[in-house]
Amino acid sequence: MRDAVDAVFSALADPSRRFVVETLAARGTATPTELAADLPVTRQAVAKHLAALRSAGLVEASRAGRETRYALTPEPLASAVEWIEEVGATWDDRLAALKRLVELGDTPSASPRGRGHGEP
Repeated sequence: MRDAVDAVFSALADPSRRFVVETLAARGTATPTELAADLPVTRQAVAKHLAALRSAGLVEASRAGRETRYALTPEPLASAVEWIEEVGATWDDRLAALKRLVELGDTPSASPRGRGHGEP
């Protein structure tokens, strides 16, 4: 799963690819030419972005005559969201524990040990 999540984050690191994902999510499908019309890049650049997204499993291509249409495949995004939630839950737990310590007044700076006095 980790390799798949890495691929998703790598693919989404580029703003143009994020735009392509957003556009496909809104439209359903689009051709490279249609996507290039909405971006300040060439059709060839869009094709490279689509290849990177396809490599990460985020889009799939289908042929319709002479035309290739791309559609979003959201399953890899779900894996990335799951990873984010796991990391977020860990930090939520840590922050909740810190909040409890602060509310109790039991912070390292409030105790003699925390001040470097060397007392047990």
